Amino acid sequence: MIDEPGTKLFHQTMPFTERLGIEVLEHGSGLVRSRIAWDESLCTLGGALHGGVLMSLADATGAVCAYLNLPEGKAGTTTVESKTNFVRAVRSGYATASSTPLHAGRTFIVVETEIRDDAGKLVAKVTQTQAVL
Repeated sequence: MIDEPGTKLFHQTMPFTERLGIEVLEHGSGLVRSRIAWDESLCTLGGALHGGVLMSLADATGAVCAYLNLPEGKAGTTTVESKTNFVRAVRSGYATASSTPLHAGRTFIVVETEIRDDAGKLVAKVTQTQAVL
């Protein structure tokens, strides 16, 4: 089921996510989940979702997770580091990202994101650090 308020939050704060067709499944301080549908226009020549598309999905999902864990009185975050390990391709269906906070401090928030395919198999693991603004 699509989380309409979460999807609206993504699309309003990061219009690029609307262009990619990212949908939010749930959003809260402990977990943010979103997905993107496989589409030929987002693929490499081999029919796999492009790594940059998957990284965009992870970055957007992680950014909202960081935002939902901001210290009181802070306005936002920005990605200062992101590390992605790809372990399998997505050639159909959806890629679903799940982000959880590893550390929510006063100056940095560290988020871990897993991307999985429709069979639940790990596609990529992303760790990102967000600076608190």
